[in-house]
Amino acid sequence: MQRSNENATAVTVEREGDRLCLGGSWTLAHYRALKRLLEHQPVPAGELTLQLDGVRALDTAGATLLANWLGAQRLQHWLVADRTLAPERRALLETVIKAVSREPAPPPRAAPLALVALAYLGAQVESLYRHFLQLSGFIGLVLQTLFSLLLRPWRWRMTALVNQIQETGFNAVPIVALLTFLVGAVVAFLGATVLGEFGAEIYTVNLVAYAFLREFGVVLAAILLAGRTASAFTAQIGSMKANEELDALRTLGLNPMELLVIPRVLALVLTLPLLTFVAIMAGLAGGALVALLSLDIPLGQFFRILADVPLRHYLVGLGKAPLFAFVVAVIGCMEGFNVSGSAESVGQHTTSAVVQSIFMVILLDAVAALFFMQVGW
Repeated sequence: MQRSNENATAVTVEREGDRLCLGGSWTLAHYRALKRLLEHQPVPAGELTLQLDGVRALDTAGATLLANWLGAQRLQHWLVADRTLAPERRALLETVIKAVSREPAPPPRAAPLALVALAYLGAQVESLYRHFLQLSGFIGLVLQTLFSLLLRPWRWRMTALVNQIQETGFNAVPIVALLTFLVGAVVAFLGATVLGEFGAEIYTVNLVAYAFLREFGVVLAAILLAGRTASAFTAQIGSMKANEELDALRTLGLNPMELLVIPRVLALVLTLPLLTFVAIMAGLAGGALVALLSLDIPLGQFFRILADVPLRHYLVGLGKAPLFAFVVAVIGCMEGFNVSGSAESVGQHTTSAVVQSIFMVILLDAVAALFFMQVGW
């Protein structure tokens, strides 16, 4: 027989043949004495019958030490065989055995790098597909609202439309003109450097003309509006949603699509062709200045060569402007409606609107270039 050294009457463990008799208070108050006693008590071997008649009190602390000492499985076998144990103690021991027997979950195995990359690719493709569906649905809603307004002119928001034309068009003229003027000068410098090696500097005029009439004029203007205007649309509508102003508009019976989206879309569709014209003229002016100062090509000769460029190249570039404007405006407004309500969400969706708009402009321009190349334009 062994007893606790701290309190001889607190806890006891005695073995009498195939019986293991426990006594004392197996509770949290005697936890230290119990633990010390069981550490020095060898685990009995063979089949045993537990006798808990001498245990005056038993709680989860004592039951846990007993289960860890004898083993949860061994204690469970004894509980199944013994039918004389009090129901409350049986329930306590069964609960402790379940808790002790519950093995910790194994750490997750590291997936192969190829599998992780494939899962990431699948998630991105699914996200792109969902975003495409959302964009398609929003475009359909914009077109539906626009066609419904055409039949009800008394619902047109002319004041909002004129204000948006002022904000998105006229206020953007200086930055568009300056940027395209500098790009035109750079293209002319590049053409003079490359073509000068073949003695064909005069064709720098054609290079600048074709580049700006077909591509650079409309693409640069659209990218500038994507960064300047699409972000503004998202921030404005997103802030209104965060402040619950959109809910207030719906409560007053006003349609946010008619009040906020349609004026912005129409304003951008109207102003981007005009900005494209400004961009083309500024780019040609930059090329003409470089041709005059670096290539000694007089302005009169520059514009005579420019007059020989077919008109269809200008129409090709100008024809892409309304499509680019529509896509940029729709993306900017859609991301504004996607704002969840916090300032952080406004910033995230504003960044997303700019990235998506620039990506879609370049993608549509590439598709248009392939199409026009196939039809011979």
